[in-house]
Amino acid sequence: MQSTEDQSYRPAGPRRGRITFWVITTILGIMIISVGSVYLYIWNGLRPASAGDTVEVELKKGSSPFTFAETLEDQGIIRNAFIFKYYLRYKHEGPKFQAGVYELKPGMTKDELIAKLNAGETKKEETIRFTIPEGFTVEQIAATLSEAGYVDKAAFIAAADKDQVWTDTDAAKNIPKDTKLRHRLEGYLFPETYEMLKGSTPEEIITRMLQQLDHKLDGLPDNWEDALTERDMSLHQILTVASLVEREVVIDEERPIVAGIIYNRLKKGMPLQIDATVQYLLDKQKERLLLKDLEVDSPYNTYKVKGLPPGPIASPSMKSIEAALFPKQTDYYYYVTKKDGSHEHLFAETLKEHNRNIEKSNETAKQ
Repeated sequence: MQSTEDQSYRPAGPRRGRITFWVITTILGIMIISVGSVYLYIWNGLRPASAGDTVEVELKKGSSPFTFAETLEDQGIIRNAFIFKYYLRYKHEGPKFQAGVYELKPGMTKDELIAKLNAGETKKEETIRFTIPEGFTVEQIAATLSEAGYVDKAAFIAAADKDQVWTDTDAAKNIPKDTKLRHRLEGYLFPETYEMLKGSTPEEIITRMLQQLDHKLDGLPDNWEDALTERDMSLHQILTVASLVEREVVIDEERPIVAGIIYNRLKKGMPLQIDATVQYLLDKQKERLLLKDLEVDSPYNTYKVKGLPPGPIASPSMKSIEAALFPKQTDYYYYVTKKDGSHEHLFAETLKEHNRNIEKSNETAKQ
């Protein structure tokens, strides 16, 4: 039996129960407060940041999305990078984020932000847009781009004349190492409308234009290379013929006819006597060439030198390239432009008939 003294130190039943209750209640309260605090911490860390101005943020290629989270916090896009990282892990997000520069605004929800990064909705970079007409020369192309403020004219021409292999292109690899070429890439810069990033260098613009020529040549009939073999001609020579046709002919239906005339004269050993080759040598185009112009000493002057000039004299269209590859077979050796504004030509088989056509054209001009 316990002594009376021992019993005096033991709490009575009801009192001991109250102590146990308050201990448990206190522990539960602490647990609830702790859980609530954690929840509040997470909720606060994931809620949208305070609204602000749009900022540009770059997600670099190869960069971890978790490292990027720290950048987002530094820029004020999210509140807590630590919490955001674990949210990405929980949602299995991040691996699909696409590199680039994003325009992000504080105040975006976490899901809006993740969707934008997954979709790769990067900032649209400023672009330039320019059109190179068919029949333009390297110097005309350079002038057009220079006037638009896209390149320095001299720098563009220097790049086009550079003796180098344009490794990302195919057609340009056919350019012969010929010191007689006035501009090395003449005829290879395809005439087209282009859109490129603002600030593109002359080399980048040239590469794009060379690649466009490759693309266009790929669209030719499958047998187009057989035409080179049949004529024993290189692509460079075909482009040269095409450039002559381009500068001489306006009416599409006449392009194959004029190409055929060029081949007829070459086969017979006749000088081509094409005005456009002389015009190519002049600083300014003339409406009518003078006899002294035809005496200019140059391998491009087809009045004095037989055969094709060293290279193209302009950028030909696909219609002219096709005409050079698949000319129309005729017995014509001569042509003269009608002076009635139609841009059509009169064709002849003999010099006598050609002279009559010239008279006929001049009479039309007087009417």
